[in-house]
Amino acid sequence: MQKENNAVAIFKTHDEAEQAIKRLIDNGFNPKKISVVGKGYHSEEHPVGYYNTGDRVKFWGKQGAFWGGMWGLLLGGLFLWIPGFGPMVAAGPLVSMIVVGLEGAVLGAGFGALGAALISLGIPKDSVIQYEKALKADKYLVLVQGTEDEVKKAKNILDETEGVNTDLHMNS
Repeated sequence: MQKENNAVAIFKTHDEAEQAIKRLIDNGFNPKKISVVGKGYHSEEHPVGYYNTGDRVKFWGKQGAFWGGMWGLLLGGLFLWIPGFGPMVAAGPLVSMIVVGLEGAVLGAGFGALGAALISLGIPKDSVIQYEKALKADKYLVLVQGTEDEVKKAKNILDETEGVNTDLHMNS
């Protein structure tokens, strides 16, 4: 996959991440260029269950409405158990890169499938470490891919939201 420019924001809650995604879409961003990743549930919670209806996986549990909405809004969804993280859920184009990482095509340098996916998008290893720490702390990542102008605009929009911080990663 060709490395693209990326804007990555960290959010403390799924509500903050959802509001940021809606704001991006309201400002004309293509949902197929937006990804979100976070824990599926906390260790003290128990999902009621997962089921597949055709090409859509449904998740019942405390954050089921959030993830179901994200999977419907963004391109695809993925639930997986990542050692060291626990249950992770992702939606958007990052999903396909995680799957490639799971298949072993880009693993290396001590990173798992998620880290390898981020590195393959051109995100520097030190930033990947920061993002992995945020996810382990139950935060959410929102990632926007696009041209230099698009990701700069995305960063400006994300900076106006409740995000902890937003970074630009330019590859062009």
